[in-house]
Amino acid sequence: MDNILLNVNNLHASINGKEILKGINLTIRQGEVHAIMGPNGSGKSTLSAVLTGNPSFTVTEGSVDFHGKDLLSLSPEDRSHEGLFLSFQYPVEIPGVSMVNFMRAAINAKRKYLNEEPLSASDFLKLMRQKRAIVELDNKLASRSVNEGFSGGEKKRNEIFQMAMLEPLLSILDETDSGLDIDALRIVAEGVNKLKSQENATIVITHYQRLLDYIKPDFVHILYKGRIVMTGGPELALELEKTGYDWIKQKYND
Repeated sequence: MDNILLNVNNLHASINGKEILKGINLTIRQGEVHAIMGPNGSGKSTLSAVLTGNPSFTVTEGSVDFHGKDLLSLSPEDRSHEGLFLSFQYPVEIPGVSMVNFMRAAINAKRKYLNEEPLSASDFLKLMRQKRAIVELDNKLASRSVNEGFSGGEKKRNEIFQMAMLEPLLSILDETDSGLDIDALRIVAEGVNKLKSQENATIVITHYQRLLDYIKPDFVHILYKGRIVMTGGPELALELEKTGYDWIKQKYND
């Protein structure tokens, strides 16, 4: 049985008429962790936005298959229900909406999409307690409005908690290490590692090696000027840490 979860073929995308992605090819199998690195403006966050259906971007060419479904034909909501999850670089606050109500609505919307019965209140709270422990999320935070008044680290931890609750097939962590101190980084990374299985996969978008000290990638891709120009193992990230991106810019400047 083929265990390909995501297959991106010759993906081109633009915003306001400017082409950002210029032919992305990427194959991700179940059980794998892929790191995508590259200098600012290379298209890393654009790739995550296009995969999750951000309407600001227009796909002009290419295809994306997600466990047998044409991902690009699905709405952002249906992509989520099918098992795609995005951890934002800057998680938003939602005043007046409690985490409990927010997560219960999200889970039951997914269950409805999959023709499953909604979770009862008691089953939901039991699940919430189990998943909260994975990311060491304080009960007081879980009962507050979504991200309201949270520190940067608390917001990121909260996102990994949401990921644990929704159990996605493919999680995209878009610079989730941005602004985190070492303790918060460790807790977030440990949560991601605990959620890894042979059925799911993770894309880690990052500038820095330090996150990859905690979340071990199987593959590292370098994205530059809208293309994946190099792919290797974890050693590629270590090389970037030592040398920076100047040699990539020199090699692939056209």
